[in-house]
Amino acid sequence: MRALAPDFYDRPVLEVAPELIGCVVVHGDTAGVIVETEAYHESEPACHAFAGLTPRTKTLFGEPGIAYVYRSYGIHALLNAVCEPAGVGAAVLIRALEPIAGIELMRERRGLIGARPARDAELCSGPGKLTQALGIELGENGTPLAGGPVRIGARTDQWLAPTVVQSTRIGITRAVELRWRFSASGNGHVSRPRP
Repeated sequence: MRALAPDFYDRPVLEVAPELIGCVVVHGDTAGVIVETEAYHESEPACHAFAGLTPRTKTLFGEPGIAYVYRSYGIHALLNAVCEPAGVGAAVLIRALEPIAGIELMRERRGLIGARPARDAELCSGPGKLTQALGIELGENGTPLAGGPVRIGARTDQWLAPTVVQSTRIGITRAVELRWRFSASGNGHVSRPRP
């Protein structure tokens, strides 16, 4: 897999977020195609960087092309790709993947849903689900996405020109009007509510 170079991320976050649709996240023996993202920027209050530089947000202000992994609600590690020049707090949240490798390992990590194993479409259809399925933890925070334990690769043949739809972000209470959520049109692995 050809990993995306850091300069791919050294652009406005609203350019990077839709262009990550169709790219591939790899961690160990598991991988999935990105089918949903959300953009976050220090200029708006839903972004962690809005509070300024703190020990928690330090990674967000780092070099473009590194992973920002943080704990959400004390439960899930969430994966983000840091964007824009160093010193600007901006990142793309990876919201959902379509699994392509290590699917049985993902199913094992996700455990039972009710009394049954997770269906393929349930494995990575949310930011906490995908990190659990891929085994991504807080230790990956600050690592390079081009050559670290979590890598993001360029779009593959069937994903060279995906149809991307834009909508409002979900699961937040501030800046809810911004249409900074990007999804692969009609893809069954996108998180709910689907755009």
